[in-house]
Amino acid sequence: MTHFPVTNSNLSATHIALFLQEKYSLSKNTKCQLIKAGINDTYLITDNFDKFVFRVYSLNWRSKTEIDEEIKLLNQLKEHDIYISYALLDKENNYIQTLKAPEGDRFAVLFTFASGEKLHIISEETHFQIGQLMARIHKITHNQNLNRIDYSAEVILIDSLKKVSSFLANETEEMQFMKSAQSYLLKEFENADTSQIRQGVVHLDIWYDNLNITTDNKVTIFDFDFCGNGWLCLDIAYYIMQLHNIEKYEAQDYQPKVDSFLKGYESITPISTEEKRLIPILGVSLYFFYLGIQCQRYDNWSNSFLSENYLKRFINGLVKRYYDIYRLGK
Repeated sequence: MTHFPVTNSNLSATHIALFLQEKYSLSKNTKCQLIKAGINDTYLITDNFDKFVFRVYSLNWRSKTEIDEEIKLLNQLKEHDIYISYALLDKENNYIQTLKAPEGDRFAVLFTFASGEKLHIISEETHFQIGQLMARIHKITHNQNLNRIDYSAEVILIDSLKKVSSFLANETEEMQFMKSAQSYLLKEFENADTSQIRQGVVHLDIWYDNLNITTDNKVTIFDFDFCGNGWLCLDIAYYIMQLHNIEKYEAQDYQPKVDSFLKGYESITPISTEEKRLIPILGVSLYFFYLGIQCQRYDNWSNSFLSENYLKRFINGLVKRYYDIYRLGK
């Protein structure tokens, strides 16, 4: 064996800079820095005063078709003047690069840099603007469909808990809670009044970590890696669930910020009564989904502390707490 097999690698930032200089006709001053190693690896590219983001997808994480569909969505949103980070063509008019990594061919895309910075604590006014931005996206993607994943109850609740069960024993109190909650949530999906629920393309990962905000409150959204098809209110539920993680339910300004976000959204397009009813239900459901993602990607990313103890703390401190606050399953 000449080389020992590799499941995941960190590609050289120096050589990525040289690669991008050639592919995109960037200057010899181009620099590259790994800023996030995760499900995908994210590199910051600087060329004098210009900045870009280079995303290198993990092996077999997304197919070329799925990435093409993501780029198609970004181009559509860009045409509607939505503030997003979008993909850039190389000098041969290709969006997607194929990098021959030690573990196999990995896809990569160069994106524009979203101006501003990530803000952990966001003002009511900015939450209002984020609500408006999400609603504008939903008005465009309403009744559309991508050749990507459909976020069904099976994907969100059933498949995800199977992945968690690899790390958390069935007899634990936490897994018993997850199974009981899963049963309740599946019934809620089944009994939802779908005639009052808008369907379309969702981002499914809109929270502070995927938003850059300028000093004059211009909000740009990025990282559409989880985009797919589903109820549009999934995005609303996920955003509010994440806001709860950051601000905490008991905080004095938590509910005003939720209200401001929803007002911003409804200043663009209404949210039905049924969609509003489902918000906490879908928020808990998306905890299931992303816990499943952590367990699925443990081999090359996820969480170095991922263990039975970590999952117990996560479920008790976040999932069960959110479930109990809204008195779900009662």
